[in-house]
Amino acid sequence: MLQFKPIFLGKVPRQVPCAATAQRCIRTNDVENVGRTARHHTFFEMLGNFSFGDYFKKEAIKWAWELSTEELGLPAERLWISVFEDDDEAFEIWHKEVGVPADHIKRMGEEDNFWTSGVTGPCGPCSEIYYDFHPERGTLDADLGDDGRFIEFYNLVFMQYNKKDNGSLEPLKQKNIDTGMGLERVARILQRVPSNYETDLIYPIIEKASELANISYGLADDPTKLKLKIIGDHMRAIVYLISDGVIPSNIGRGYVVRRLIRRVVRTGRLLGIRGDGRENLEGAFLPAIAEKVIDLGTHIDSDVNARAPRILEEIKREEYRFVQTLERGEELLEQMIADALSSAQEKGTVPCLAGEDAFLLYDTYGFPVEITIEVAEDHGVTVDMNAFDTEMEKQRRRSQAAHHAVKLEVGDDAELTANVPDTEFLGYDTLSARAVIKSLLVNGKSVIQVPEGSEVEVLLDKTPFYAESGGQIADHGLICVSDGKNQQRTVVEIRDVQKSMGNLFVHKGTIKEGLLEVGKEVEAEVDPKLRQRAKVHHTATHLLQSALKKVIGQETSQAGSLVAFDRLRFDFNFHRPLLDDEILEIERLINGWIGDAAVLQTKVMPLTEAKEAGATAMFGEKYGDEVRVVEVPGVSMELCGGTHVSNTAEIRGFKIISEQGIASGIRRIEAVAGEAFIEYVNSRDYYMKQLCNNLKVKAEEVTNRVDNLLEELRTARSEVSSLRSKAAVYKASTIASKAVLVGSSKEIRVLVESFDDTDADSLKSAAEYLIGSLQDPAAVVLGSSPSEGKVSLVAAFTPGVVELGIQAGKFIGPIAKLCGGGGGGRPNFAQAGGRKPENLSSALEKARSELVAILSEKGS
Repeated sequence: MLQFKPIFLGKVPRQVPCAATAQRCIRTNDVENVGRTARHHTFFEMLGNFSFGDYFKKEAIKWAWELSTEELGLPAERLWISVFEDDDEAFEIWHKEVGVPADHIKRMGEEDNFWTSGVTGPCGPCSEIYYDFHPERGTLDADLGDDGRFIEFYNLVFMQYNKKDNGSLEPLKQKNIDTGMGLERVARILQRVPSNYETDLIYPIIEKASELANISYGLADDPTKLKLKIIGDHMRAIVYLISDGVIPSNIGRGYVVRRLIRRVVRTGRLLGIRGDGRENLEGAFLPAIAEKVIDLGTHIDSDVNARAPRILEEIKREEYRFVQTLERGEELLEQMIADALSSAQEKGTVPCLAGEDAFLLYDTYGFPVEITIEVAEDHGVTVDMNAFDTEMEKQRRRSQAAHHAVKLEVGDDAELTANVPDTEFLGYDTLSARAVIKSLLVNGKSVIQVPEGSEVEVLLDKTPFYAESGGQIADHGLICVSDGKNQQRTVVEIRDVQKSMGNLFVHKGTIKEGLLEVGKEVEAEVDPKLRQRAKVHHTATHLLQSALKKVIGQETSQAGSLVAFDRLRFDFNFHRPLLDDEILEIERLINGWIGDAAVLQTKVMPLTEAKEAGATAMFGEKYGDEVRVVEVPGVSMELCGGTHVSNTAEIRGFKIISEQGIASGIRRIEAVAGEAFIEYVNSRDYYMKQLCNNLKVKAEEVTNRVDNLLEELRTARSEVSSLRSKAAVYKASTIASKAVLVGSSKEIRVLVESFDDTDADSLKSAAEYLIGSLQDPAAVVLGSSPSEGKVSLVAAFTPGVVELGIQAGKFIGPIAKLCGGGGGGRPNFAQAGGRKPENLSSALEKARSELVAILSEKGS
């Protein structure tokens, strides 16, 4: 209703007397309840009716009853009503005019039946309609808060007050109605199913997830059903959020969708879902479920169907991104939980995961802290959220400190430049100019003169130097004081120019010769070759944006840029990597425009006029009333203050050297043009000639030759790996007899050995051989140091050992920690690693002693 708040308050005239709405809602403040109750959701649809002074309480109540009993066909005897405790009027209307029995009407307090839109604003008493699933329980002591019996599906708010800052209520000039009916709840009632999740709004999604997990929802236990409900609920929210333009990120709404995606990915993996259901075990599974969500919404929401390709691509990309870190993070979290449990057992305290560890998972491995809390709670471990919040605050402060650190010294002291006028920029028309030094700064302090060898900041009354802005880096060059009578020549090498205090150009450089003084007249000279390189790359950036719009769509837009001497960088909004053919087409278009030798046109005009002419503006950029428009006729027209070539032929050539993603939904192209393009082509030609000489083939044969060499290498490595595994298995066969027997009532074989420098895969093969050859029950732990600074460990337990309550995955983690590492795995087989080979022998000895001790006790 927030969109109507000004109308309710009488501040904005109503456009219509009443309205009906169907609104999608996202709610994540109680996400942990999703699936645990019959009605909690992160995504739900609310059906509303609004009256802007047109009708009020009596009509709203009568029509709500009519809709519920006549249109929806709900039995009147199953409907219960709640009213605000002091709202006698509503009670009388329900009882005397509608005919609801008094024992089916409950008066409730402010917490339940007085609605407010916030701390202040329109508010009023409300009345709710509940459906009774168990009328046989009678009316005595009936509690409308009993979720097992009642569900509230219709809420009528009688908005008749304005809540002021001091908490007092004043009557509104016009009384309004705001009603809401939950679509999912009504569907549950009408379809006569146990919960909202079994309705045709959500159940088909759950069925798809069940299919991918190869399980039956109807036969599943409660924990499994809970996971399936989470997937069914969250996938609706994810699809519609992305459809409405919310892209996964680490801030704001983007974090909401990212958090939900990651929760679904982890939940699906816990259910055993692997692959996309199309025989691709490495494929993302979320898009397959999202397709079902989109299909369900096709006939009621054309937008979600039209946006399906982008939605599915975004979901798939985000799932892959999370999976890359999930396994490493899960292993680390498992180890952290094991450490917390072990520490608590030793100290006799409640197990708690350190906030610093939770923050590491969040910051490095992308684990939403909510997932960490859930996993920890599954193991009976709490999380120190106070410490986590402290780490988050430290990160914010570091970010702010880094932000402030890049400010120019001159910008921090207005007094230093109070008498210095804005710098007149002459660089569009000339690369050299006579100017007067208005101020000198050293380490942020104003000085009169600066000696040779000093770093200095120079403020001139006018300059040909371009100051860094609009993505284009600053000009380089010289500021010189000519030889005069009895005067030494002064030369300042300028390496950077920045704008400060509005329009002051701060020239930063080093005095190479002589003495620099305030008031001196100087010659400011821009390096012409570097300026040309910048001009070429800046104009090429404009051509690139136009080519991108032609090839991948007009909806793409610039998200940042860098115009440097050696390359250009262009960031743009797009949901996937560019295809090779698309990159070739972009290059073809740009090089064609370069060959057309088009003359650029530059104009200064009012902003409104520029926009009417179709000039492209950078989103989020602030422009004055007058703007500079750079146009390549028939190709590009942009608002731009940068320097450009006069003719596209000056660009000479253009080549994309890389295209990659830098953030969710943001791609980056790096390219070269002009002299940098020539240098790039020459260097690649040189390397290709060297490659051809080394391989003894022609350039066109290089690819096939490299493919053949790689195949030969793969074959050789496979043979070596096979030989290593065979050697490890042979060694295993020679030491199998070293297994010791422990336990009195049940003999258990224990074998713990070092395998010297055996690699991890071969160590695994050896363990598999041993566990297969030793009589059950048996426990095997092997360790090796395959290379400098590296440890490999493996634990393999037979079913008889696992049945005794000892799990390989949990056992090997603490052993690996002694070697500076960690790891885990299944109850019967686990691998781990470390970085301290010098501790391997003592770690294996500890493994041996612990296994013998534990199994001796278990086998007694």
